[in-house]
Amino acid sequence: MEWIPLTSADGLEQIIQDSANKPVLIFKHSTRCSISSTALNRLERGWGNDSTIKTYFLDLITYRAVSNQIASTFGITHQSPQALVIKDGRCIFDASHMSISATEILKTALAS
Repeated sequence: MEWIPLTSADGLEQIIQDSANKPVLIFKHSTRCSISSTALNRLERGWGNDSTIKTYFLDLITYRAVSNQIASTFGITHQSPQALVIKDGRCIFDASHMSISATEILKTALAS
């Protein structure tokens, strides 16, 4: 996986624009949470070589305002960790904690 850092509101706007062409994954990670680290590790190990989905990484401790904007923009309750798939400017999938699964993300994102 090649993570693109999400650090600003402009980055979120770019994600919305990018999602018109291909699905986008946002992974919201808490650097203070062992569950978040475990979920991230499981996601990366299960991802394989897929490059059809752009992958964005948000350090929500450092960029909490961006995390709040994601929740507001997509009408999704904030969780940590959390994975969201954005397609055509809307959230088509979200999962949190140990429900985050590379298999489910890829299946949902590529089926839409």
